Amino acid sequence: MEFRAIMRLFVALDLPRTVRQRLADLATGVSGVRWVPPENYHVTIRFVGELPAYKAEELDLALADIRARRFTLELAGVGTLDRAGRVTALWAGVASNPALLHLRAKVDTAVQRAGMAAERRRYMPHVTLARLGEQVEQARVAAWVQSHNLFRSAPMDVGHFTLFTSVLGPDQPVYTPEVEYPLG
Repeated sequence: MEFRAIMRLFVALDLPRTVRQRLADLATGVSGVRWVPPENYHVTIRFVGELPAYKAEELDLALADIRARRFTLELAGVGTLDRAGRVTALWAGVASNPALLHLRAKVDTAVQRAGMAAERRRYMPHVTLARLGEQVEQARVAAWVQSHNLFRSAPMDVGHFTLFTSVLGPDQPVYTPEVEYPLG
């Protein structure tokens, strides 16, 4: 892979088309939100941020050294992210999964080996479905969460994790898979 001068990177699990479609079916019923396009659905393992090309290469090498087993993952439930008492996003959660947490720890170690700081925030695996502006009616958000809180996806086999680039756009970011790392 050839890295560009500066890249905005994150490590994530890509989702199968069938799961993306199930999630896209939830994207209705709340006006004034920016629904995430299905091609951008993923489960973030670790946001890395902007890196120069040589650091991206070091990160790629460190991620390629990770050895972890394949595992099964299910999405379960929905909820909201809040900042300073204001709802900022709608998400679908990930069912409790020790194998994902194990992979997360290995990815974080690899990121640190490549020279970046450890992640300080608590890890809460999820798929972001929508971003909310300030004009969204909170009662509609609460009704959406209540009507979809029993959502559950079919189990999906996780056979790899992916390094993505993110290019911020006027409406939505564009995520591009750069490198896939197989799980054994």
